[in-house]
Amino acid sequence: MLGLAQLGMPGFKGFVITPPSSWLRLVRGRARSQAALAPAVLGFATILIPCGVTLSVMALALTSGSWVGGAATMAVFVIGTSPLFTLIGYLALKAVTTWKNRLAIATGVVLLGMGLYTFNGGLTILGSPLAARNLASTLGFEEAPADASTVTAAADGSTQTAVITVSPGSYSPGNVLVKAGVPTKQVFRSENAAGCERALVIGSLGVDEVLPANGDTVIDAGTLEAGTIEYSCAMGMYSGLITVQ
Repeated sequence: MLGLAQLGMPGFKGFVITPPSSWLRLVRGRARSQAALAPAVLGFATILIPCGVTLSVMALALTSGSWVGGAATMAVFVIGTSPLFTLIGYLALKAVTTWKNRLAIATGVVLLGMGLYTFNGGLTILGSPLAARNLASTLGFEEAPADASTVTAAADGSTQTAVITVSPGSYSPGNVLVKAGVPTKQVFRSENAAGCERALVIGSLGVDEVLPANGDTVIDAGTLEAGTIEYSCAMGMYSGLITVQ
């Protein structure tokens, strides 16, 4: 909605989100301040802005179970992202003077794209048929075939184990095939996992946990009925399917 407002779309032109006036006075006062700590005050205030990436790193810090580990996690995150945000700030300053009226249009396009991307992440977590990953199936197109290559069964056929590899930016296979009516153990095998893919959410199985960077996480899925089980990272950026037949 902010992006559409920036682009001047009818019905959205007056849409604006502002913090309480007391906050605005504080921020404006600090922005004009020449004090050495003024930038630090503004920087600390940004932690109050909802951000999926920041919240995910906070969750990762909490799971360390240690104030030292948590502080180190957040410190590395801040140090790692500082160069990028410094560059963004510099480019934004240059754009204000160079682009002038075109800056509002460019900002609107970026906001609209980020909004749609984030909205799709929410749809993915909810398992909506309108999520990008489900659109092909929703529109009647053929889905990628389910893969049973990582599934092994006990000699007597009493249990089965399916392995999904968790690596940076992906779950593989993206659609794993298991048999219905057989007690199932789902193994998520982390291999140098370092991002959001570690924050695993399987709504239908009640799973919501942070996977290790390396190693196996075994989930007892029970005896499954025919159908599909959707899972994703906590931000809906990466997702996969378990097809039960």
